[in-house]
Amino acid sequence: MMRFFRLLRIFFIAARYGLDDMVLSMAAAHGVARWVRRVLFWRDLTRPRAERLRLALERLGPIFVKFGQMLSTRRDLLPPDIADELARLQDQVPPFSPEIALLEIERAYGRPVREVFGVFDATCVASASIAQVHFATLPDGREVAVKILRPDMRGVIEHDLALMDMAAWLLEKIWADGRRLKARAVVAEFAKYLRDELDLMREAANCSQLRRNFLDSNLLIVPEVFWEWCTPTVMVMQRMQGTPISRIDALRARGIDLQRLSTAGVEIFFTQVFRDGFFHADMHPGNIFVHDDGRYIALDFGIVGTLTNTDKNYLAQNFLAFFRRDYKRVAETHVESGWAPQDTRIDEFEAAIRAVCEPIFDRPLKDISFGKVLLRLFQTSRRFNVEIQPQLIMLQKTLLNIEGLGRQLDPELDLWKTAKPFLERWMSEQLGWRGFLRGVRQEAPHWAQLLPQLPRLLENALQPASATPDKALQKEVRRVHAALRGQNCWLALLAALLALLLLRIW
Repeated sequence: MMRFFRLLRIFFIAARYGLDDMVLSMAAAHGVARWVRRVLFWRDLTRPRAERLRLALERLGPIFVKFGQMLSTRRDLLPPDIADELARLQDQVPPFSPEIALLEIERAYGRPVREVFGVFDATCVASASIAQVHFATLPDGREVAVKILRPDMRGVIEHDLALMDMAAWLLEKIWADGRRLKARAVVAEFAKYLRDELDLMREAANCSQLRRNFLDSNLLIVPEVFWEWCTPTVMVMQRMQGTPISRIDALRARGIDLQRLSTAGVEIFFTQVFRDGFFHADMHPGNIFVHDDGRYIALDFGIVGTLTNTDKNYLAQNFLAFFRRDYKRVAETHVESGWAPQDTRIDEFEAAIRAVCEPIFDRPLKDISFGKVLLRLFQTSRRFNVEIQPQLIMLQKTLLNIEGLGRQLDPELDLWKTAKPFLERWMSEQLGWRGFLRGVRQEAPHWAQLLPQLPRLLENALQPASATPDKALQKEVRRVHAALRGQNCWLALLAALLALLLLRIW
């Protein structure tokens, strides 16, 4: 019954803001659209369709707002006006009461707040759709930030996700472009990230991993996680002192070098992506503070992205080819990676990419909209049937956030020139002699285990397939096998010495 009333509310809000008219007008022309317009004549459809969609999502609640935020990153799927409007969504949700916060603490630990923390401030300092944050001190006096999951969120979210999936299914049925937009796949992707955010132990693990990656960094500070106080509904981490990165005047007053800060942001991004393959995927200004010494402070680790070595390699090749204006190599890399079909005409793909990218070079960041560049690239990709890789969606979102930070801090920042030396150094380390030695080091333990097995593996490989094998071949196999057996101990010793030597070097 609860789901039924929730569905009625969704339909009412959708009708009020004309979302049905938006869908039906984009669908194939038929009498349904005209009939709906006559029945719902009382609606105000004077606002642009994108604005009406944003307002409807805000009315539907925080889960739909978060969905709109995620959807705004899928510029490969959305018309430009809708993507731009959804990007304006702000996740400013009223906090739940201090009494509920204290009850959630007691439920998580099984004891009153006064027995868990030395001091607990019941006043919320930050609130979002999934959780809110309070300040506290541990019994030993250490200052911490306590993140508390909103109560009963899982049931509400599962109901809304089920309704979203139903709406996506309907959209694919009645809209000609519904299948191309992959509405249900988008909802499934959103559901995955949202469910991950409901487990604060997972977020704590993300925070801990990022901190370990930048433990001795002079660019980025990540708070320490206090695992003894972490549960699936409560996360306790080091309280960070800093200035929100959006407060430009306050940063200047503290003597922060904004130009250096903007350059550091680009380096942090590319370090996370290409060195670690693990990056903070929600780097909007609300999640970034600046320490008095000029280092970034990262907050909110519910959304992270990961990349495989193959992803990193193809990405680096694409970036470097872009920086060098080698559009043919960009096209070839897309085909080699499998992102574009094997029968793609390289010359045509190259010409299309050149038309998008050539106008943006040699211009400062203030004159470049990477959102528009990405949009044109996606449009070009669609023309050549390039499949948008799911693992790169978060990367795209983060790159757009970096653009926003760069514009705020230093409008003259040239992202291309800042990133190019880093990528060239990374490619040298991966493909040069350092990369070779790193590969040898990683494979040495495997070699030590494999080499003693070579005689047996060789014998198995040379076993004749027929039931009546050639006698001469059998005799030769036995001779080689016997010779190798005599050398077995020497092979094992050689492999072990090689492994020890490599491990000693590093």
